[in-house]
Amino acid sequence: MLSRNLLSKFGPKSLRRSLVQCAVEYDTGCNQIVIKTTQRENGDQRKGKTDRKGLLPIISGSLLGAAVVSQVEPEEEAIKSDPKETVRSAFPSLASLLPVVRAAEPIDSGQGDQTPPPPNKPKSRRSQFNFIADLVEETAPGLVYIEIKDTGVRDYFTGQPVTSSNGSGFVVGSDGLILTNAHVVINKPRANILVRLQDGRVFAGRVEDVDVKSDLATVRIPCKNLPEMKLGSSSDLRPGEWVVAMGSPLALSNTITTGVVSNIARPPDELGLQGRDVPEYIQTDAAITFGNSGGPLINLDGEAIGINSMKVTPGISFAIPIDYAKVFLKKSADAQKTGGGLDSSRRYIGITMITLNPQIIEELKTRIQIPQNINHGIIIYRIVLSSPADNAGLKPGDIVTHINGKPIHGSRDVYKLLEGKEDLNFTLIRDQTKFHQITVRPESPH
Repeated sequence: MLSRNLLSKFGPKSLRRSLVQCAVEYDTGCNQIVIKTTQRENGDQRKGKTDRKGLLPIISGSLLGAAVVSQVEPEEEAIKSDPKETVRSAFPSLASLLPVVRAAEPIDSGQGDQTPPPPNKPKSRRSQFNFIADLVEETAPGLVYIEIKDTGVRDYFTGQPVTSSNGSGFVVGSDGLILTNAHVVINKPRANILVRLQDGRVFAGRVEDVDVKSDLATVRIPCKNLPEMKLGSSSDLRPGEWVVAMGSPLALSNTITTGVVSNIARPPDELGLQGRDVPEYIQTDAAITFGNSGGPLINLDGEAIGINSMKVTPGISFAIPIDYAKVFLKKSADAQKTGGGLDSSRRYIGITMITLNPQIIEELKTRIQIPQNINHGIIIYRIVLSSPADNAGLKPGDIVTHINGKPIHGSRDVYKLLEGKEDLNFTLIRDQTKFHQITVRPESPH
């Protein structure tokens, strides 16, 4: 007979009522099940008439017996291997008829078979949507940090040249050619250019070519097999595209900022820039500040589509289109083949100058009453103390119209004269309408 405790625990009320009226005997010799039932005598029933309620215990017992038979054969194998199991297996437990739920599975110690992860397991959002991180990982090796050392000023404690300015650049030639802004590397007092790569190596750089009107320059370092930055195209750029600005703002090397393209063709006249050969600039809201100059502006394909050049205000910055830089690189390469390019022996006089454009000239005529026939020249903005210009007597505010009798139309004319060997005779205006002649002996870089 089944245990009353098991029935009360697992069986419903109708099943318990039926099973208590039947007994199941299992003959292990012939694998047969004998069901015995007891019927109550009912005085009201006619003789020979079967009680219909007696069928319920028979059906219930038959179902239970079928379940027992299905469990007997597997248990016989266990009995043969372990005789002690004979008594316990004479009648299977009712628990074998119920589904088995395992609350916890043992942890695989590594000795068993390890189930491989499902092949179509979805990626995490972090790995799927961090496209900026993937882009930076791909392009960062081509970024360089440019540091300008002033060899004329030494640190009091270390005796090393002090850093006068810094900027950024990126590799455009695996043989050590680097593209940057002209204002990063030229017109620096006694400049010593140091280029730091992503792997920490530092090389002395040499300005190979420069275009002041486009504010582009190339620097050469003695290093081979460098990772080149891919150059894209700025002609198919669209407003709203995601871009990444890379550089070293405020000497914080390897800084990444992101934004979108705000305008693809901003004329220089709208920026107040005169005398520039760049026909249009790329406007972006990616954060660009001092030190970012010369770094690349990259699209989501990992291609440089601009050179970070200037910042107007937070959220409004500008870059030189890469298509214009490609033209400069081609002209520079052709000039190097023919023996042209920038003379590395350019001398130093120690001034910062501003090219006079028609707007500045008209304002100067209104404020300080310069001669009406002045329509070209440069104005000296700053002079380095103890420099050749300072020693010769030049002063901030002087308007230079001629040098060695040649008219000066911009700073590029001054740079060409510094590549020569003769002294420079400045014709300048000081004290409103008075002309002065001052001779400056430039300092050799060697």
